Amino acid sequence: MININRDKPDQNITKKFTQGDNDANKQSITKRSENYSQWFLDIISAADLADNSPVRGCMVIKPNGYAIWEKMQMTLDKMFKKTGVVNAYFPLFIPISFLSKEAEHVEGFATECAVVTHHRLEKNKNGKMVPAGELGEPLVVRPTSETIIYAMFAKWINSYRDLPILINQWANIVRWEMRTKPFLRTMEFLWQEGHTAHTTREEAHARALQMLEIYRIFAEEYMAIPIIKGTKSESEKFAGAVNTYTIEALMQDGKALQSGTSHLLGQNFAKAFGVKFLDQNGHEQYAWQTSWGMTTRMIGGLIMTHSDDKGLVLPPRIAPIQIVIIPIWASEKDHQEIIQTANSLAKQLQDLDITVKIDDRDMRPGPKFYEWEKKGIPVRIEIGPKDMEKQSILAVRRDTGEKQSATLIGAAEHIRDLLDKIQKDLLEKATKFRDKNIRTADSYEEFKNILEKGGFISAHLCLNPKCETKVKEETKATTRCTPFNQKEELGKCIICGKESKQRVLFARSY
Repeated sequence: MININRDKPDQNITKKFTQGDNDANKQSITKRSENYSQWFLDIISAADLADNSPVRGCMVIKPNGYAIWEKMQMTLDKMFKKTGVVNAYFPLFIPISFLSKEAEHVEGFATECAVVTHHRLEKNKNGKMVPAGELGEPLVVRPTSETIIYAMFAKWINSYRDLPILINQWANIVRWEMRTKPFLRTMEFLWQEGHTAHTTREEAHARALQMLEIYRIFAEEYMAIPIIKGTKSESEKFAGAVNTYTIEALMQDGKALQSGTSHLLGQNFAKAFGVKFLDQNGHEQYAWQTSWGMTTRMIGGLIMTHSDDKGLVLPPRIAPIQIVIIPIWASEKDHQEIIQTANSLAKQLQDLDITVKIDDRDMRPGPKFYEWEKKGIPVRIEIGPKDMEKQSILAVRRDTGEKQSATLIGAAEHIRDLLDKIQKDLLEKATKFRDKNIRTADSYEEFKNILEKGGFISAHLCLNPKCETKVKEETKATTRCTPFNQKEELGKCIICGKESKQRVLFARSY
Protein backbone atom coordinates (compact mmCIF):
# COMPACT_ATOMS: atom_id res chain seq x y z
CA MET A 1 0.00 0.00 0.00
CA ILE A 2 1.45 3.38 -1.05
CA ASN A 3 1.01 6.13 1.50
CA ILE A 4 -0.40 9.12 -0.38
CA ASN A 5 -1.59 12.58 0.59
CA ARG A 6 -2.64 15.24 -1.92
CA ASP A 7 -1.40 18.13 0.19
CA LYS A 8 1.79 16.61 1.60
CA PRO A 9 3.09 13.60 -0.38
CA ASP A 10 4.91 10.93 1.59
CA GLN A 11 8.66 11.08 0.94
CA ASN A 12 9.08 7.33 1.44
CA ILE A 13 7.59 6.20 -1.86
CA THR A 14 9.57 3.35 -3.36
CA LYS A 15 11.94 4.06 -6.24
CA LYS A 16 9.84 1.87 -8.53
CA PHE A 17 6.78 4.05 -8.23
CA THR A 18 8.76 7.29 -8.31
CA GLN A 19 10.30 6.18 -11.60
CA GLY A 20 6.86 5.33 -12.92
CA ASP A 21 5.59 8.78 -11.94
CA ASN A 22 8.47 10.44 -13.78
CA ASP A 23 7.86 8.37 -16.91
CA ALA A 24 4.21 9.38 -16.90
CA ASN A 25 5.20 13.04 -17.02
CA LYS A 26 7.85 12.74 -19.73
CA GLN A 27 5.42 12.80 -22.65
CA SER A 28 5.18 16.42 -23.76
CA ILE A 29 2.73 18.05 -26.15
CA THR A 30 3.92 20.53 -28.77
CA LYS A 31 2.34 23.95 -28.38
CA ARG A 32 -0.32 24.84 -30.94
CA SER A 33 1.38 28.16 -31.59
CA GLU A 34 4.66 26.43 -32.50
CA ASN A 35 3.50 23.58 -34.74
CA TYR A 36 -0.22 22.99 -35.07
CA SER A 37 0.13 19.82 -37.12
CA GLN A 38 2.49 18.22 -34.62
CA TRP A 39 0.28 19.38 -31.74
CA PHE A 40 -2.63 17.50 -33.32
CA LEU A 41 -0.58 14.30 -33.59
CA ASP A 42 0.71 14.74 -30.03
CA ILE A 43 -2.85 15.03 -28.70
CA ILE A 44 -3.79 11.77 -30.41
CA SER A 45 -0.77 10.06 -28.88
CA ALA A 46 -1.10 11.60 -25.41
CA ALA A 47 -4.81 10.74 -25.18
CA ASP A 48 -4.06 7.24 -26.50
CA LEU A 49 -6.64 7.54 -29.30
CA ALA A 50 -4.87 5.86 -32.22
CA ASP A 51 -1.60 4.38 -33.41
CA ASN A 52 0.25 4.03 -36.66
CA SER A 53 -0.54 0.97 -38.75
CA PRO A 54 1.80 -1.33 -40.69
CA VAL A 55 -0.43 -0.49 -43.69
CA ARG A 56 0.46 2.85 -45.25
CA GLY A 57 -2.26 5.45 -44.83
CA CYS A 58 -4.30 3.41 -42.33
CA MET A 59 -4.54 3.84 -38.57
CA VAL A 60 -5.30 1.61 -35.63
CA ILE A 61 -8.06 3.15 -33.52
CA LYS A 62 -7.24 2.32 -29.91
CA PRO A 63 -9.87 1.72 -27.20
CA ASN A 64 -9.93 5.36 -26.05
CA GLY A 65 -10.50 6.57 -29.60
CA TYR A 66 -12.98 3.85 -30.43
CA ALA A 67 -14.99 4.62 -27.29
CA ILE A 68 -15.56 8.13 -28.63
CA TRP A 69 -16.67 6.67 -31.98
CA GLU A 70 -19.03 4.28 -30.16
CA LYS A 71 -20.58 7.22 -28.28
CA MET A 72 -21.01 9.08 -31.57
CA GLN A 73 -22.44 5.95 -33.18
CA MET A 74 -24.97 5.29 -30.42
CA THR A 75 -26.10 8.92 -30.37
CA LEU A 76 -26.53 9.25 -34.13
CA ASP A 77 -28.15 5.82 -34.41
CA LYS A 78 -30.91 6.84 -31.99
CA MET A 79 -31.44 10.08 -33.85
CA PHE A 80 -31.70 8.29 -37.19
CA LYS A 81 -34.12 5.67 -35.92
CA LYS A 82 -36.47 8.32 -34.54
CA THR A 83 -37.03 9.40 -38.15
CA GLY A 84 -37.86 5.86 -39.33
CA VAL A 85 -34.40 4.85 -40.56
CA VAL A 86 -33.35 1.20 -40.10
CA ASN A 87 -29.89 -0.36 -40.29
CA ALA A 88 -28.64 -2.90 -42.86
CA TYR A 89 -25.31 -4.09 -44.20
CA PHE A 90 -24.06 -4.42 -47.79
CA PRO A 91 -20.96 -6.03 -49.35
CA LEU A 92 -17.50 -4.51 -49.05
CA PHE A 93 -16.77 -5.45 -52.67
CA ILE A 94 -18.47 -3.82 -55.64
CA PRO A 95 -18.26 -5.18 -59.22
CA ILE A 96 -16.38 -2.63 -61.31
CA SER A 97 -19.23 -2.58 -63.82
CA PHE A 98 -21.57 -1.24 -61.11
CA LEU A 99 -19.35 1.77 -60.51
CA SER A 100 -19.37 2.54 -64.23
CA LYS A 101 -23.15 2.78 -64.54
CA GLU A 102 -23.41 6.38 -63.28
CA ALA A 103 -21.00 8.49 -65.34
CA GLU A 104 -20.36 11.36 -62.88
CA HIS A 105 -20.01 8.91 -60.00
CA VAL A 106 -17.27 6.78 -61.54
CA GLU A 107 -15.40 9.86 -62.72
CA GLY A 108 -15.54 11.37 -59.24
CA PHE A 109 -14.14 8.29 -57.49
CA ALA A 110 -11.93 6.66 -60.14
CA THR A 111 -8.61 7.93 -58.79
CA GLU A 112 -9.43 6.86 -55.20
CA CYS A 113 -10.44 3.25 -55.87
CA ALA A 114 -8.65 0.20 -54.51
CA VAL A 115 -9.26 -2.72 -56.86
CA VAL A 116 -9.18 -6.49 -56.21
CA THR A 117 -8.04 -8.37 -59.32
CA HIS A 118 -7.05 -11.82 -57.94
CA HIS A 119 -8.63 -14.25 -55.50
CA ARG A 120 -5.74 -16.31 -54.14
CA LEU A 121 -1.97 -16.48 -53.53
CA GLU A 122 0.55 -19.07 -54.61
CA LYS A 123 4.31 -19.52 -54.39
CA ASN A 124 6.44 -18.58 -57.37
CA LYS A 125 9.77 -20.17 -58.33
CA ASN A 126 11.58 -18.12 -55.68
CA GLY A 127 9.22 -19.26 -52.94
CA LYS A 128 7.47 -15.89 -52.64
CA MET A 129 3.73 -15.58 -52.38
CA VAL A 130 2.25 -13.87 -55.46
CA PRO A 131 -1.34 -13.18 -56.62
CA ALA A 132 -2.95 -15.93 -58.68
CA GLY A 133 -6.43 -16.72 -59.90
CA GLU A 134 -7.34 -13.59 -61.83
CA LEU A 135 -10.97 -12.53 -61.39
CA GLY A 136 -13.27 -12.47 -64.38
CA GLU A 137 -14.44 -9.00 -63.23
CA PRO A 138 -12.35 -6.86 -60.88
CA LEU A 139 -13.96 -5.81 -57.60
CA VAL A 140 -13.70 -2.31 -56.17
CA VAL A 141 -13.29 -2.03 -52.39
CA ARG A 142 -16.17 0.31 -51.60
CA PRO A 143 -15.30 4.01 -51.68
CA THR A 144 -19.04 4.57 -51.05
CA SER A 145 -21.99 2.22 -51.45
CA GLU A 146 -24.56 3.91 -53.70
CA THR A 147 -24.03 1.46 -56.56
CA ILE A 148 -24.24 -1.82 -54.63
CA ILE A 149 -27.16 -0.59 -52.51
CA TYR A 150 -29.18 0.71 -55.45
CA ALA A 151 -28.75 -2.58 -57.29
CA MET A 152 -30.58 -4.09 -54.32
CA PHE A 153 -33.17 -1.31 -54.22
CA ALA A 154 -34.03 -2.22 -57.82
CA LYS A 155 -34.88 -5.74 -56.59
CA TRP A 156 -36.83 -4.64 -53.54
CA ILE A 157 -38.96 -1.84 -55.01
CA ASN A 158 -41.92 -2.62 -57.27
CA SER A 159 -44.79 -0.44 -56.11
CA TYR A 160 -45.30 2.95 -54.49
CA ARG A 161 -46.37 0.90 -51.47
CA ASP A 162 -42.72 -0.21 -51.07
CA LEU A 163 -41.62 3.38 -50.56
CA PRO A 164 -40.08 5.14 -48.86
CA ILE A 165 -37.04 2.97 -48.13
CA LEU A 166 -34.93 4.49 -45.34
CA ILE A 167 -31.71 2.57 -44.75
CA ASN A 168 -28.46 3.30 -42.94
CA GLN A 169 -25.22 1.33 -42.95
CA TRP A 170 -22.39 1.50 -40.39
CA ALA A 171 -19.27 0.42 -42.27
CA ASN A 172 -15.69 1.01 -43.28
CA ILE A 173 -14.70 2.80 -46.49
CA VAL A 174 -11.51 2.71 -48.57
CA ARG A 175 -10.30 5.69 -50.60
CA TRP A 176 -6.76 5.67 -51.90
CA GLU A 177 -5.49 8.90 -50.37
CA MET A 178 -1.90 9.93 -51.09
CA ARG A 179 -1.46 12.27 -48.10
CA THR A 180 -2.97 10.96 -44.90
CA LYS A 181 -3.47 12.14 -41.33
CA PRO A 182 -5.18 10.25 -38.47
CA PHE A 183 -8.89 11.04 -38.03
CA LEU A 184 -8.81 13.53 -40.89
CA ARG A 185 -7.81 11.77 -44.08
CA THR A 186 -6.93 8.08 -44.09
CA MET A 187 -7.15 5.37 -46.75
CA GLU A 188 -9.60 3.45 -44.60
CA PHE A 189 -12.06 5.12 -42.27
CA LEU A 190 -15.30 4.37 -40.46
CA TRP A 191 -18.59 6.06 -41.20
CA GLN A 192 -22.32 5.74 -41.53
CA GLU A 193 -23.99 6.15 -44.88
CA GLY A 194 -27.72 6.61 -45.22
CA HIS A 195 -29.60 5.80 -48.43
CA THR A 196 -33.25 6.51 -49.10
CA ALA A 197 -35.72 6.14 -51.97
CA HIS A 198 -38.97 8.13 -52.34
CA THR A 199 -41.95 8.60 -54.65
CA THR A 200 -41.43 12.34 -55.21
CA ARG A 201 -38.65 14.88 -55.50
CA GLU A 202 -40.23 16.97 -52.74
CA GLU A 203 -40.15 14.05 -50.31
CA ALA A 204 -36.52 13.23 -51.16
CA HIS A 205 -35.48 16.86 -50.82
CA ALA A 206 -37.18 17.13 -47.44
CA ARG A 207 -35.36 13.99 -46.26
CA ALA A 208 -31.98 15.32 -47.41
CA LEU A 209 -32.52 18.53 -45.43
CA GLN A 210 -33.90 16.60 -42.44
CA MET A 211 -30.73 14.51 -42.18
CA LEU A 212 -28.54 17.60 -42.53
CA GLU A 213 -30.41 19.13 -39.59
CA ILE A 214 -29.75 15.97 -37.57
CA TYR A 215 -26.05 16.41 -38.30
CA ARG A 216 -26.27 20.04 -37.15
CA ILE A 217 -27.96 19.06 -33.90
CA PHE A 218 -25.41 16.33 -33.29
CA ALA A 219 -22.40 18.56 -34.06
CA GLU A 220 -23.58 21.48 -31.95
CA GLU A 221 -25.48 19.86 -29.09
CA TYR A 222 -23.25 16.81 -28.56
CA MET A 223 -19.83 17.62 -30.03
CA ALA A 224 -20.13 21.34 -29.11
CA ILE A 225 -18.84 22.16 -32.61
CA PRO A 226 -20.62 25.18 -34.15
CA ILE A 227 -21.33 24.72 -37.84
CA ILE A 228 -22.65 26.57 -40.87
CA LYS A 229 -25.21 24.83 -43.06
CA GLY A 230 -25.21 25.42 -46.79
CA THR A 231 -25.12 24.13 -50.34
CA LYS A 232 -21.97 22.93 -52.08
CA SER A 233 -20.97 24.39 -55.43
CA GLU A 234 -21.29 22.34 -58.63
CA SER A 235 -17.59 21.48 -58.57
CA GLU A 236 -17.58 20.53 -54.87
CA LYS A 237 -20.80 18.50 -54.75
CA PHE A 238 -20.90 14.69 -54.46
CA ALA A 239 -20.27 12.90 -57.74
CA GLY A 240 -23.65 12.03 -59.23
CA ALA A 241 -25.77 14.25 -56.95
CA VAL A 242 -28.19 16.99 -57.98
CA ASN A 243 -27.37 18.98 -54.83
CA THR A 244 -25.01 18.43 -51.91
CA TYR A 245 -25.78 20.06 -48.57
CA THR A 246 -23.07 20.39 -45.96
CA ILE A 247 -22.22 21.42 -42.42
CA GLU A 248 -18.90 23.28 -42.23
CA ALA A 249 -16.88 23.87 -39.05
CA LEU A 250 -13.86 26.05 -38.33
CA MET A 251 -10.82 24.62 -36.55
CA GLN A 252 -8.50 26.51 -34.19
CA ASP A 253 -5.87 26.99 -36.91
CA GLY A 254 -8.39 28.77 -39.14
CA LYS A 255 -8.97 25.89 -41.55
CA ALA A 256 -12.42 24.55 -42.41
CA LEU A 257 -13.58 21.00 -41.86
CA GLN A 258 -16.44 19.48 -43.84
CA SER A 259 -18.24 17.73 -41.02
CA GLY A 260 -21.21 15.99 -42.62
CA THR A 261 -22.98 15.97 -45.98
CA SER A 262 -26.43 15.12 -47.28
CA HIS A 263 -27.10 14.65 -50.97
CA LEU A 264 -30.20 14.99 -53.10
CA LEU A 265 -29.43 12.41 -55.78
CA GLY A 266 -32.55 13.05 -57.83
CA GLN A 267 -33.23 10.18 -60.25
CA ASN A 268 -29.68 9.84 -61.59
CA PHE A 269 -28.87 6.58 -59.82
CA ALA A 270 -32.44 5.30 -60.14
CA LYS A 271 -32.16 5.52 -63.93
CA ALA A 272 -28.70 3.93 -63.93
CA PHE A 273 -29.79 0.97 -61.76
CA GLY A 274 -33.45 0.63 -62.73
CA VAL A 275 -34.90 1.67 -59.37
CA LYS A 276 -38.53 1.92 -60.56
CA PHE A 277 -42.00 1.67 -59.06
CA LEU A 278 -45.59 1.61 -60.24
CA ASP A 279 -47.41 4.70 -58.99
CA GLN A 280 -51.04 4.84 -57.83
CA ASN A 281 -52.20 5.17 -61.43
CA GLY A 282 -50.23 2.12 -62.56
CA HIS A 283 -47.57 4.19 -64.34
CA GLU A 284 -43.91 3.28 -64.06
CA GLN A 285 -41.76 5.94 -62.34
CA TYR A 286 -38.14 6.25 -61.28
CA ALA A 287 -37.54 6.68 -57.53
CA TRP A 288 -36.10 9.87 -56.08
CA GLN A 289 -33.12 9.25 -53.84
CA THR A 290 -30.85 10.68 -51.15
CA SER A 291 -27.64 9.67 -49.43
CA TRP A 292 -25.93 11.18 -46.38
CA GLY A 293 -22.89 10.45 -44.23
CA MET A 294 -20.69 11.35 -41.27
CA THR A 295 -17.28 9.80 -40.50
CA THR A 296 -14.52 9.34 -37.92
CA ARG A 297 -13.22 12.65 -39.28
CA MET A 298 -15.47 14.21 -36.63
CA ILE A 299 -13.08 12.91 -33.98
CA GLY A 300 -10.38 14.99 -35.66
CA GLY A 301 -12.78 17.94 -35.61
CA LEU A 302 -13.47 17.33 -31.93
CA ILE A 303 -9.75 17.44 -31.15
CA MET A 304 -9.09 20.59 -33.16
CA THR A 305 -12.13 22.49 -31.88
CA HIS A 306 -11.67 22.09 -28.13
CA SER A 307 -8.27 20.70 -27.14
CA ASP A 308 -5.45 22.76 -25.65
CA ASP A 309 -1.71 22.50 -25.00
CA LYS A 310 -2.35 20.19 -22.03
CA GLY A 311 -4.17 17.54 -24.07
CA LEU A 312 -7.58 16.44 -25.23
CA VAL A 313 -10.73 18.29 -24.11
CA LEU A 314 -13.99 16.34 -24.41
CA PRO A 315 -17.51 17.83 -24.24
CA PRO A 316 -19.44 15.94 -21.55
CA ARG A 317 -22.20 14.72 -23.87
CA ILE A 318 -19.77 12.85 -26.11
CA ALA A 319 -17.19 11.81 -23.48
CA PRO A 320 -17.18 8.02 -22.88
CA ILE A 321 -16.08 8.76 -19.29
CA GLN A 322 -17.58 11.99 -17.97
CA ILE A 323 -16.22 11.89 -14.42
CA VAL A 324 -13.07 10.42 -12.93
CA ILE A 325 -12.98 10.11 -9.13
CA ILE A 326 -9.52 10.03 -7.60
CA PRO A 327 -9.38 8.84 -3.97
CA ILE A 328 -6.37 10.18 -2.03
CA TRP A 329 -5.46 8.44 1.19
CA ALA A 330 -2.80 8.62 3.89
CA SER A 331 -3.50 5.40 5.81
CA GLU A 332 -5.33 2.12 5.51
CA LYS A 333 -8.17 3.55 7.60
CA ASP A 334 -8.41 6.60 5.33
CA HIS A 335 -8.28 4.36 2.28
CA GLN A 336 -11.26 2.23 3.29
CA GLU A 337 -13.42 5.21 4.25
CA ILE A 338 -12.53 7.26 1.14
CA ILE A 339 -13.10 4.34 -1.24
CA GLN A 340 -16.47 3.71 0.35
CA THR A 341 -17.37 7.39 -0.16
CA ALA A 342 -16.11 7.29 -3.76
CA ASN A 343 -18.22 4.23 -4.52
CA SER A 344 -21.29 5.84 -2.99
CA LEU A 345 -20.81 9.02 -5.03
CA ALA A 346 -20.19 7.02 -8.19
CA LYS A 347 -23.47 5.17 -7.68
CA GLN A 348 -25.36 8.46 -7.25
CA LEU A 349 -23.80 9.82 -10.45
CA GLN A 350 -24.58 6.65 -12.38
CA ASP A 351 -28.20 6.92 -11.25
CA LEU A 352 -28.20 10.29 -13.04
CA ASP A 353 -26.91 8.59 -16.25
CA ILE A 354 -23.41 9.97 -15.76
CA THR A 355 -20.49 7.71 -16.66
CA VAL A 356 -17.89 7.44 -13.91
CA LYS A 357 -14.50 5.84 -13.36
CA ILE A 358 -12.84 5.49 -9.96
CA ASP A 359 -9.06 5.57 -10.27
CA ASP A 360 -7.88 3.84 -7.12
CA ARG A 361 -4.53 2.66 -8.50
CA ASP A 362 -1.81 2.50 -5.86
CA MET A 363 0.26 5.49 -7.04
CA ARG A 364 0.75 9.18 -6.42
CA PRO A 365 -2.18 11.47 -7.33
CA GLY A 366 -0.07 13.82 -9.51
CA PRO A 367 0.49 11.39 -12.40
CA LYS A 368 -3.18 10.40 -12.22
CA PHE A 369 -4.23 14.04 -12.57
CA TYR A 370 -1.89 14.47 -15.52
CA GLU A 371 -3.09 11.29 -17.25
CA TRP A 372 -6.79 12.13 -17.07
CA GLU A 373 -6.09 15.72 -18.06
CA LYS A 374 -4.39 14.50 -21.26
CA LYS A 375 -7.34 12.19 -21.97
CA GLY A 376 -9.81 15.03 -21.71
CA ILE A 377 -12.15 13.74 -19.00
CA PRO A 378 -14.56 16.68 -18.40
CA VAL A 379 -14.47 16.66 -14.56
CA ARG A 380 -11.99 15.24 -12.07
CA ILE A 381 -13.24 14.70 -8.52
CA GLU A 382 -10.71 14.47 -5.71
CA ILE A 383 -11.59 12.98 -2.30
CA GLY A 384 -8.90 13.06 0.38
CA PRO A 385 -8.69 12.98 4.19
CA LYS A 386 -9.31 16.72 4.52
CA ASP A 387 -12.33 16.44 2.24
CA MET A 388 -13.68 13.66 4.43
CA GLU A 389 -13.31 15.89 7.49
CA LYS A 390 -15.36 18.57 5.74
CA GLN A 391 -17.76 16.04 4.18
CA SER A 392 -17.01 17.56 0.79
CA ILE A 393 -15.36 16.88 -2.54
CA LEU A 394 -13.15 18.92 -4.87
CA ALA A 395 -14.27 19.08 -8.52
CA VAL A 396 -11.84 20.26 -11.21
CA ARG A 397 -13.03 21.31 -14.68
CA ARG A 398 -10.87 20.03 -17.54
CA ASP A 399 -11.73 22.88 -19.90
CA THR A 400 -10.88 25.80 -17.59
CA GLY A 401 -8.98 24.20 -14.70
CA GLU A 402 -11.44 25.83 -12.29
CA LYS A 403 -11.72 24.09 -8.90
CA GLN A 404 -14.99 23.90 -7.01
CA SER A 405 -15.71 22.49 -3.59
CA ALA A 406 -19.10 20.84 -3.00
CA THR A 407 -20.66 19.15 0.01
CA LEU A 408 -21.13 15.39 -0.26
CA ILE A 409 -24.86 15.83 0.25
CA GLY A 410 -26.10 17.01 -3.13
CA ALA A 411 -22.70 16.53 -4.80
CA ALA A 412 -24.11 14.35 -7.61
CA GLU A 413 -26.67 16.99 -8.61
CA HIS A 414 -23.98 19.68 -8.44
CA ILE A 415 -21.75 17.66 -10.78
CA ARG A 416 -24.64 17.05 -13.19
CA ASP A 417 -25.25 20.80 -13.40
CA LEU A 418 -21.52 21.41 -13.81
CA LEU A 419 -21.40 19.01 -16.79
CA ASP A 420 -24.29 20.88 -18.41
CA LYS A 421 -22.44 24.17 -17.91
CA ILE A 422 -19.21 22.79 -19.40
CA GLN A 423 -21.13 21.55 -22.46
CA LYS A 424 -22.72 24.99 -22.91
CA ASP A 425 -19.47 26.88 -22.30
CA LEU A 426 -17.51 24.82 -24.83
CA LEU A 427 -20.06 25.52 -27.57
CA GLU A 428 -20.17 29.21 -26.70
CA LYS A 429 -16.38 29.49 -26.75
CA ALA A 430 -16.09 27.72 -30.11
CA THR A 431 -18.94 29.80 -31.56
CA LYS A 432 -17.29 33.06 -30.53
CA PHE A 433 -14.05 31.90 -32.17
CA ARG A 434 -15.90 30.92 -35.36
CA ASP A 435 -17.86 34.17 -35.59
CA LYS A 436 -14.75 36.27 -34.91
CA ASN A 437 -13.07 34.54 -37.85
CA ILE A 438 -15.71 35.12 -40.54
CA ARG A 439 -14.56 38.06 -42.65
CA THR A 440 -15.97 39.78 -45.70
CA ALA A 441 -14.06 40.50 -48.91
CA ASP A 442 -15.34 42.58 -51.84
CA SER A 443 -12.31 42.27 -54.13
CA TYR A 444 -9.83 39.55 -55.03
CA GLU A 445 -6.93 41.52 -53.55
CA GLU A 446 -8.83 41.97 -50.29
CA PHE A 447 -9.69 38.25 -50.39
CA LYS A 448 -6.02 37.22 -50.71
CA ASN A 449 -4.92 39.54 -47.91
CA ILE A 450 -7.62 38.28 -45.53
CA LEU A 451 -6.94 34.64 -46.42
CA GLU A 452 -3.56 34.70 -44.68
CA LYS A 453 -5.35 35.38 -41.38
CA GLY A 454 -7.27 32.13 -41.70
CA GLY A 455 -10.96 31.55 -41.11
CA PHE A 456 -13.98 31.83 -43.38
CA ILE A 457 -14.19 34.53 -46.04
CA SER A 458 -17.59 35.64 -47.30
CA ALA A 459 -17.35 36.90 -50.88
CA HIS A 460 -19.42 37.19 -54.03
CA LEU A 461 -18.80 34.61 -56.74
CA CYS A 462 -20.61 34.14 -60.05
CA LEU A 463 -21.80 30.79 -61.40
CA ASN A 464 -18.94 30.42 -63.88
CA PRO A 465 -16.84 27.45 -62.61
CA LYS A 466 -13.70 29.05 -64.10
CA CYS A 467 -13.81 31.76 -61.42
CA GLU A 468 -14.00 29.17 -58.65
CA THR A 469 -11.15 27.19 -60.22
CA LYS A 470 -8.96 30.31 -60.41
CA VAL A 471 -9.38 30.94 -56.68
CA LYS A 472 -8.60 27.32 -55.84
CA GLU A 473 -5.50 27.09 -58.04
CA GLU A 474 -4.02 30.41 -56.99
CA THR A 475 -4.81 30.45 -53.26
CA LYS A 476 -5.57 26.81 -52.26
CA ALA A 477 -8.86 28.09 -50.82
CA THR A 478 -12.07 26.34 -51.80
CA THR A 479 -15.74 27.22 -51.69
CA ARG A 480 -17.08 25.62 -48.54
CA CYS A 481 -20.77 26.39 -49.14
CA THR A 482 -23.38 28.97 -49.98
CA PRO A 483 -24.94 29.40 -46.51
CA PHE A 484 -28.67 28.84 -46.06
CA ASN A 485 -31.07 31.65 -45.18
CA GLN A 486 -29.02 34.41 -46.76
CA LYS A 487 -30.77 37.59 -47.73
CA GLU A 488 -30.42 38.32 -51.43
CA GLU A 489 -27.50 40.71 -51.81
CA LEU A 490 -26.47 42.00 -55.19
CA GLY A 491 -22.74 42.24 -55.70
CA LYS A 492 -19.95 41.56 -58.15
CA CYS A 493 -17.92 38.38 -58.48
CA ILE A 494 -14.48 38.99 -56.97
CA ILE A 495 -12.87 37.35 -60.02
CA CYS A 496 -14.72 38.45 -63.17
CA GLY A 497 -16.89 41.28 -61.89
CA LYS A 498 -20.15 39.80 -63.15
CA GLU A 499 -23.33 40.12 -61.11
CA SER A 500 -23.76 37.84 -58.08
CA LYS A 501 -26.84 37.56 -55.87
CA GLN A 502 -25.34 35.71 -52.89
CA ARG A 503 -22.10 35.42 -51.00
CA VAL A 504 -20.15 32.18 -50.79
CA LEU A 505 -17.97 31.01 -47.89
CA PHE A 506 -14.34 30.25 -48.77
CA ALA A 507 -11.57 28.77 -46.64
CA ARG A 508 -8.52 26.59 -46.77
CA SER A 509 -9.53 23.21 -45.53
CA TYR A 510 -8.63 19.71 -44.39
